[in-house]
Amino acid sequence: MTIRAVLWDIDDTIFDYASADRTGMRAHLAAEGLLDAWGSVEEALRRWKELTELHWRRYEAEGGDFREQRRGRVRDFLGRPALTAAEADDWFDRYVVHYEAAWELFPDAVPVLDLLARDYRHGVLSNSSIHNQDHKLRALGVRDRFEAVVCAAELGVAKPAPAAFHAACAALDLRPHQVAYVGDQPDIDARGAVEAGLRGIWLDRAGTGGRPELTRITDLRQLPALLRADTRFGAPSTFG
Repeated sequence: MTIRAVLWDIDDTIFDYASADRTGMRAHLAAEGLLDAWGSVEEALRRWKELTELHWRRYEAEGGDFREQRRGRVRDFLGRPALTAAEADDWFDRYVVHYEAAWELFPDAVPVLDLLARDYRHGVLSNSSIHNQDHKLRALGVRDRFEAVVCAAELGVAKPAPAAFHAACAALDLRPHQVAYVGDQPDIDARGAVEAGLRGIWLDRAGTGGRPELTRITDLRQLPALLRADTRFGAPSTFG
């Protein structure tokens, strides 16, 4: 039952997605002359996140073109259903410039990845596309830390479905019980991993608490001790 590898979520786990999204959206709305169209940047960002979730769930359920779900998000956000594919792509590409300019890893990410690399292999399982996440990991300078990067868009199945976790384990040629999964979402990541036979760990950076049935940490620096303390692993964590 020894853990041999750690699978990682990316966004809001090792990469500070929320901050980059907020900073990027603020800069993009200003550049597009859209700040006055919203009560606040927070309101605009809240709507953007709602549409991201809506269109991703539709894409999960119906399949289709990954770029088209993004175009639908742009059309709904702008309230312009007749926007052409090229116009929607151009708008999103302009947003991406501001978003990528704000990209940063969390400060605890690289030290912990490097420390764990002495004893554990690393991989990624993300509910995104390989195009997005491979590019992101390379831009952030950490792609070489991961043996495999597995993404839902290419798999055709997303977390928390067991098949998504099993595909990532197979990419490492390991059985689920040999793999730990770390992510910021208690249900999609931690509970989903446990139900797939992995050792799921909820990274609760905000210190939300609750969910005593889950193994929980509040900082990645708590992870090495947790992985190596076999007698405690599998029980709900008291960290934080």
